[in-house]
Amino acid sequence: MNPTANNILIRTLSGLVLLAVVLGTVLLSVWSFGILLAVIGGGSIWEFYRIAAATGLAPQRGFGTALGIALIAGGLTVAAGVCPPAVLAAFIPLTAAVFIAELYRKKENPLGNIAVTLAGVLYATLPLALLPFVGIREAGDEILYRPWVILSYIFIVWSNDIGAFLTGSALGRHRLFERISPKKSWEGFAGGIVAAVGVAILAGRMQGGDPLLWGALGAVVAVSGVWGDLVESMFKRSVGIKDSGRMMPGHGGFLDRFDAMLISAPFVFVYFIIFTL
Repeated sequence: MNPTANNILIRTLSGLVLLAVVLGTVLLSVWSFGILLAVIGGGSIWEFYRIAAATGLAPQRGFGTALGIALIAGGLTVAAGVCPPAVLAAFIPLTAAVFIAELYRKKENPLGNIAVTLAGVLYATLPLALLPFVGIREAGDEILYRPWVILSYIFIVWSNDIGAFLTGSALGRHRLFERISPKKSWEGFAGGIVAAVGVAILAGRMQGGDPLLWGALGAVVAVSGVWGDLVESMFKRSVGIKDSGRMMPGHGGFLDRFDAMLISAPFVFVYFIIFTL
């Protein structure tokens, strides 16, 4: 088997494993979904700190990762009605503790270390802490977990990636953002939007939603997802690495696989609030 075919096979098999894990954990229960978010968030923030360390900074990796995972757990328990919203106030002194902890580390550039530690929480875990509020709704006196809403969002993200890749490979001529990602094209960007909107409309119809609102959601996810991809590419290019990690054979690390979600999730959170989807 030639190297190209072997790489495609590896990517396909690892992609199927990821699909099975995501489907299983999201569908099983709200708590298994929370574990999935914690794993993605923990892996993503650790890789972010690895990239930051390559610039010469010294982020508080352990504390920052723990803080990020705790934020995801806080978002999930509040959305599920287990804890009152006031529990999230605990993150105010925890954030201040990042500044205090730097006093005792005796590292160079404390300002940069604090900034990049908090940036990791903001970039890699806060968006995931918002997703439970998208998939969980109050229904009278009950809390309703909607796994297919979460899966619809994930499938829209993935359809945008696939549509952009296929269209860009076949028709890509005009560079979208050559300074950051030389292979991305406007043609691929358009193909990704078409795919995302199509999948979003289908998902909306299957759940009895408004096709227009779901189609617009697909466009929001597609555009913000491309920004997510470009942001991660910017980070990697700044330190000269190809992949953020080795989480998935053929796919790279957590950031490589979930970068689009980290930027698109806040937009989706606000969209669901405004239009009460």
